Amino acid sequence: MNAGAPKFAQIHIDQPNQAAPVTEFWGSDAMAAMLRALDVPYIALNPGASYRGLHDSLVNYLGNEKPQMLLCLHEDVAVSIAHGYAKATGRMMGAALHSNVGLMHATMSIFNAWCDRVPMLILGATGPWEAAKRRPWIDWIHTMSDQGALIRNFTKWDNQPASVPAMYEAMIRATQISETAPCGPVYINLDAALQEAKLPSLPPVPEVARYSAPPAIKPDADEIARAAKWLSQAKNPAVVIGRVSRSTEGWRDRVALAEKLNATVYTDLKCGAAFPTDHPLHFGWPGIHQLPIGLESIKQADVILALDNVDLGGTLKQAYGDGPITANVIRVSVDQHSHRGFGMEYHVLPPADCYLLCEPEAAVSALLGTVTARKGAAPAQPPGPQARMTAEVMIAALAHCLNEATKGLDVSITRLPLGWHGAYRDFKHPLDYLGADGGAGIGSGPGMTIGSALALVGSGRIPVGVLGDGDFMMASSAVWTAAHYKIPCLMIVANNRSFYNDELHQERVAKTRNRPVENKWVGQAISEPDIDLAAIARAQGAEGIGPVKRIEDLAGAIKRGIEAVQAGKVCLIDARVLPGYDTDVTGVGAAVKRG
Repeated sequence: MNAGAPKFAQIHIDQPNQAAPVTEFWGSDAMAAMLRALDVPYIALNPGASYRGLHDSLVNYLGNEKPQMLLCLHEDVAVSIAHGYAKATGRMMGAALHSNVGLMHATMSIFNAWCDRVPMLILGATGPWEAAKRRPWIDWIHTMSDQGALIRNFTKWDNQPASVPAMYEAMIRATQISETAPCGPVYINLDAALQEAKLPSLPPVPEVARYSAPPAIKPDADEIARAAKWLSQAKNPAVVIGRVSRSTEGWRDRVALAEKLNATVYTDLKCGAAFPTDHPLHFGWPGIHQLPIGLESIKQADVILALDNVDLGGTLKQAYGDGPITANVIRVSVDQHSHRGFGMEYHVLPPADCYLLCEPEAAVSALLGTVTARKGAAPAQPPGPQARMTAEVMIAALAHCLNEATKGLDVSITRLPLGWHGAYRDFKHPLDYLGADGGAGIGSGPGMTIGSALALVGSGRIPVGVLGDGDFMMASSAVWTAAHYKIPCLMIVANNRSFYNDELHQERVAKTRNRPVENKWVGQAISEPDIDLAAIARAQGAEGIGPVKRIEDLAGAIKRGIEAVQAGKVCLIDARVLPGYDTDVTGVGAAVKRG
C-alpha cells in the first residue's frame, strides 16, 4: 500500500438492534442462509414489498452482515454497483429488484452486465403465485406469469422456485452458471408467499463447495502446438487483446508472451487494462475504436493472436476492407457459448485458422511454454496528438491535472468518457483501468464507479471515475449510496453541457442533407439553465467541488478531490469542459504528460 493511500478498510454498516434468538423459521430465512453459504458479500437493492420477507431475514436473521444490504435510490444503480464490483474483483455480488416494476427499471443495467460478461446474482420477487393469497390490487399488478421473460434474452439463466429445496438448488445452479465463463447475470424470482411461509425447521443448507463453477478449460494440445508454430515463425506477429481477467499473474504472462514473440500488442478502452500501455511493444494507445493508423498496422501482421477481442470480426473488416484477410488468425474465446438470436452483441463473425475455445489466460499460459523466442525491432510508434492551447478547460487539461495529482499513488480509473484520448494516461497494472460498461447505454457510470470503489476498499487504491454529464445525471442519486455507506471515490464529471456524441450525429446528417449544421445543438444541449452538479453531490452528503471553469483552478480542484478520497470521503468535481473529442492523431487535441 502506498503512502498516500486511504487507511480505511471497511465501509459503514447499518447495525440493526439485536434480535431475540430465532426460534421460528420462515422461507426467506432459508433464502438468506443460502446467500451466506454462497459467500455473497453484498446485496444492492431498492426496497419493495414483494421481497419484504427476504429483507426481514437479511436484517433480523443474519444481522445485515454477509451479505450486507446497500440501499440504492434506483434499481439501475443497484445493478450497476454489482457490475462495478464484478469488474474489479471478477466475483459475483447480489442485486435485489422489487417485482416486475423494479425489474423493468433495471433492464438497461442488466443488459450492460450481459454484454460485459460479468457474473451477477439478481434476486427478483413476485406477488404470491397462489392467487387466493394476493392482496387486492397491488399484488395483482405486481405479479406476472413469466417475469423472467423480461430479461431472458440477456441473462444466462433464470428460475422461479416453488419450494425451499427448489430455491436452494436454483441459487446454487445460478451461481455456478453465472461464474462459468463466459460469465453473465442470472435471475432468481422469489415467490412472496414462499418467502413468508412458516417452516417447521430450517432445512439444512447444501454443501455449496460441491457445486462450484468448473475450472478453466485447458486448450487442445495439438491446436496450441499449431498456434505456437505460426507465432514462432511469424515475421510480424500481432496480439489483439480484449476481455481478460484482473489477475496480476495473467498480466505478467501476457507481457512475457509478447516479449518472447516480440509481437506488436493492441488494446482498447472497451475492456479493462490488459497490457502496459507504455511498453515498447504496445502500439500507440487504446481507444474505444482502433484508429486508422492502428488498423493499417494490424493489416501488416502475418499472424494475429486475438485474446477474446470484443469485436475481432469488425476490427479485421475495418483493417482489410473487402480484401482477403491474409494473416493467420488465432482466435481465443469462449464467447460463442453466450451468443443468442435476440441481440447482435456477438458482432461480425471473424475467421479463425486456429480456434482455441478457452479463456485467454489458459491459452497464454500454454503458449508461453511452447513458443520459440524470436527477435525483431519494436514497432514504430505513431505520433501523439499535438498541443492546442485554449483558455477554457478541455479534457486534455483535465487528464494532465489528474496525472499530476496522482503521481506516486495507485489509482483505479473506473470509467472514461468518449472524449478521452488514449494517450492521456498510461495503464501499468490490471486494476489501473476497469473498462467500459459493455452495452454502451448511458447512466451506468456512477453506480459502476461506486461498485468498483466498494471492491477496492482497503486495497490502497483510489477509485476515480471520469464521467460524462449525461451519464451522471441519469444516475446522480447513486452518490447518496456512496456517501451513506462511506465508500470513498472520486467522480470527475467532464461536463460539456450536452449529449455531444449526438450533436456529432446531427452534424453528419445535416451535412449529408445540405442542411444547417448550426442547429445540431437543438434537443442536445443541457443548458439554460446549467445544472450545478457539485450542488447535487453536496445535497446527498458528498463533497462537491465546482463548477470549475478555468484551467488555473482545475489542478487545485482535483488535488482537493484526491485528498477527500484519501480521507475516506466521496467527492464529485463538476469540470466544465469544452465540447470536442480528442480521438485522432492528426494534430487535434492537446498533448499531455502521461501518468
